[in-house]
Amino acid sequence: MSKKPNVLWIMADQLRFDYLSCYGHPHLQTPHIDALAARGIRFTNTYVQSPVCGPSRMSAYTGRYVRSHGSTWNGIPLRVGEPTLGDHLRKAGARAVLVGKTHMIADREGMAWLGIDPTSEIGVRVAECGFEAFERDDGLHPDSARQNWSAYDDYLVNLGYTSDNPWEDFANSGLDPDGELMSAWLLKNSRLPANVPEEHSETAYMTNRAIDFMTDAMQSDQPWLCHLSYIKPHWPYIVPAPYHDMYGPEHIVDPIRSESEKETDHPLLRAYQQARVCRSFSRDHVREHVIPAYMGLIKQLDDNLGRLFAWMDESGLSENTIVAFTSDHGDYMGDHWMGDKDFYHEVAAKVPLIIADPRPEADSTRGTTSDALVEMIDLAPTFMNALGCPPKPQVVEGRDLTPLLHGTDGFSRRYAISEHDYSSFEMARALDVAQEDARTVMIFDGRWKYVRCEGFRPVLFDLETDPNEFTDLGASEKAEHREVRARLEEALLAWSMQHHTRITVTPELLARQGKAAETGILIGFWDEAEYEASTGIPFKDLKPLGPPKAG
Repeated sequence: MSKKPNVLWIMADQLRFDYLSCYGHPHLQTPHIDALAARGIRFTNTYVQSPVCGPSRMSAYTGRYVRSHGSTWNGIPLRVGEPTLGDHLRKAGARAVLVGKTHMIADREGMAWLGIDPTSEIGVRVAECGFEAFERDDGLHPDSARQNWSAYDDYLVNLGYTSDNPWEDFANSGLDPDGELMSAWLLKNSRLPANVPEEHSETAYMTNRAIDFMTDAMQSDQPWLCHLSYIKPHWPYIVPAPYHDMYGPEHIVDPIRSESEKETDHPLLRAYQQARVCRSFSRDHVREHVIPAYMGLIKQLDDNLGRLFAWMDESGLSENTIVAFTSDHGDYMGDHWMGDKDFYHEVAAKVPLIIADPRPEADSTRGTTSDALVEMIDLAPTFMNALGCPPKPQVVEGRDLTPLLHGTDGFSRRYAISEHDYSSFEMARALDVAQEDARTVMIFDGRWKYVRCEGFRPVLFDLETDPNEFTDLGASEKAEHREVRARLEEALLAWSMQHHTRITVTPELLARQGKAAETGILIGFWDEAEYEASTGIPFKDLKPLGPPKAG
């Protein structure tokens, strides 16, 4: 292949790493995702930069940590001027196209301050997180007005599924035996089939739209990245027939939790456990209702990916398209007496990552696994490399995974970092924690997971001796544990002090900074001889300080 590859970047929403058969689930078979792993690399230690949709995605789309881009929680805009993957790729002549969800909130105040028209080309790109939106779908809420970013509602209406909110009433609701509409926002309704045929569900629709984009893109030689971002298996947990009853209680894996975890003396962990969603998912009957639907959503996703991959094979796109599959975070599902996401146990902060690179350089790694410590921000520089964009270490904090894909040296990482702003959560109100203090940061070195909790003692897990993360060693007085805590706290300090705001710096500017003397800025030189010895330039050739010309 002589031309640059394309990139299909698939992201599921709230998909646990261990709910795929290639990652070890005993009952949920995902043969099409498994087949992708068989022709690529399956990464086993990939961590998101926040266990929440918005900030995790903003880190993925910028290649930068949450403390760098500033979008710390859902609804907090990514500020104008924050460079994104799409911005970098466009400069390299490639398209960055969105099909699905971003959770992006536009910085409209910033645009107004700078005089940027939100409807202008720049304004639209800023509002779409740097992507060219082929089709966006962030979903709705039960009382949301129709959104203009997705045609999915119009698609349903044109098929005869008419209501004020088709997304809610059809794709995310079911009918009880009496024909009454039951919202999937209530967990008791999760086992109902969604009120829409599978071929018209969001997962099937977005798969079709990705095919539509790639069909159009084949008419041009311009390389592209397509971010196919599914909104499922994120709640509301409901799936169309026949997937709604494929799984039952006998397929539910026992929860990862211990009684000792409920007896924690850590105020913040205790507050998490007392949050409504955690109390709910700690009840076995809730898990028995929700998990079969969650599994059905994943099975449906796998089947649709199989359909997509088969179409790509038939169209010849597989021969020149890097396919990456991942998730923005996991889902507790009652593990550790918790629900949803929002903390740093493996089931929430660790995600699946599979990358299949069709280039010959990747032949030696096909079908292998890698236990390298990887972060979600590593995808941006990896895709930039593949599409011919020069590295931008002054902006992008992730690390290019190409050496791992091609079986060469050049990739290493000592720590993975993840952050969470819980200022709008029940925990902050219960503990009366001020907004500026409601922050936790996790650092993980491959064995020890350390969580800094502002205002409270830290949390520490040893995944070598305690892979289920049952025992919090944050208060242990053992010398080994004190040393580990001190070491990881120091590592967090060093990370926080690294450059992360120099996004306006260019390589050319950095190069000029080291050549002040050559351009006539003479600081500290005693005489001409000292200047010439230092720079290798004859003093008489220093044009900026040469004698004035007569006349």
